Amino acid sequence: MAKEIKDPGIGKSSSRYAKRFVNPDGSFNIKHINRTSSLSENYNYLITIGWSRFFLWVVLAYVLVNILFATFYTVFGINCITESTGNVFQDFINAFFFSAQTITTVGYGAMAPKGTVCGIVSSFEALVGLVSFSFVTGLIYGRFSRPRANIRFSNNIILREHNGVDCIMFRLMSRSANVMIGPKIVATLSVSQEGENKKFVNNFYNLELERDTITYLPTTWTIVHPINESSPFKKYDRKQLKKLNGEILILVSYYDESFQQEVHQVHSFVLEEIKLDRRFVSAFYYDDRGNVVLDHDNLDKTIEV
Repeated sequence: MAKEIKDPGIGKSSSRYAKRFVNPDGSFNIKHINRTSSLSENYNYLITIGWSRFFLWVVLAYVLVNILFATFYTVFGINCITESTGNVFQDFINAFFFSAQTITTVGYGAMAPKGTVCGIVSSFEALVGLVSFSFVTGLIYGRFSRPRANIRFSNNIILREHNGVDCIMFRLMSRSANVMIGPKIVATLSVSQEGENKKFVNNFYNLELERDTITYLPTTWTIVHPINESSPFKKYDRKQLKKLNGEILILVSYYDESFQQEVHQVHSFVLEEIKLDRRFVSAFYYDDRGNVVLDHDNLDKTIEV
């Protein structure tokens, strides 16, 4: 008989309309309100977002700062850096280019500050440029050096007979060519059910796996949970199981040689995603020379049993 465990950190309270707690990308599905922000949180945001969004923020900040200084040069006299063309828009463009040359400390020499006020402003802008580019360099270094797991999970989770009993299975692998050292996994089932006073609560169960740790992982690892007498799924048939408002929470840890430390990654599957009576297609094979070939495209592929 399955034994209920203590709350792993999600919380016991739930709702009839509760959604998954962990998103497919491993982030926690939590909506924050009335939260105060800090500089450290902004730093964490900038080193965790995707590269395209990161460089979009960099370019946007660069353009806005140059527009700010170009506006000052235009309003307080374009003659302090170059002769006026008589066209406000063209003067602004010239001021923008001068600002870009100043903030990057390029200084082509075609335009130069004249007068004390313009010299002070341009000197301050050069300081802003030095500090800003140092900050961006630190962010780029932080993005590359930040320890993070590089695990890819299968999109599919299946339920089929294995060794005489029904089993729930999914697969994982490393996204890179690095070998995962000593990977270990913890799987927890969270089921939202109606309790006393018609209030919904989360019940948690530890899912026993055929293997929860291996020595190293150069290819793929199929995680298997047998539905035996100790499984929380034992009291449900296949149709009931898929209708449960349940989520399998997964935590994988392993030693990464690139960062020289242990890294972790969170993932989850919801029970309604389970596919019945299918099996995974082998993701690796041997070529004519006896070398192991790992096809990353086959991680998600399944065929009917």
